[in-house]
Amino acid sequence: QLQFVESGGGLVQPGGSLRLSCAASGFTLNDYAIGWFRQAPGKEREGVSCISNYDGRTNFADSVKGRFTISRDNAKNMLYLQMNSLKPEDTAVYFCNTVARPWYWGQGTQVTVSS
Repeated sequence: QLQFVESGGGLVQPGGSLRLSCAASGFTLNDYAIGWFRQAPGKEREGVSCISNYDGRTNFADSVKGRFTISRDNAKNMLYLQMNSLKPEDTAVYFCNTVARPWYWGQGTQVTVSS
């Protein structure tokens, strides 16, 4: 099955930056549109950003548009999320996955934005 290992999370002050990484295995990453999801305490898991495998186009949730950048390295089967100007509202566990189902979730990586 598809597997994902997320890393790069941590504690950062508001306005700071983090770069998340996702290592994918069990498939060729370039065959799928992939993206980042997040789940904050007491909230439903939501999509953050995705990138296509067809033309490289990206999409972002309105809440992160202009602050986050998504990229992929097909040769390394890696997905990245550069997060700038972080806000406390960005605090969540971040996951990577394919855009389409089925979803097999990894452990995620915790991002905490706090003073």
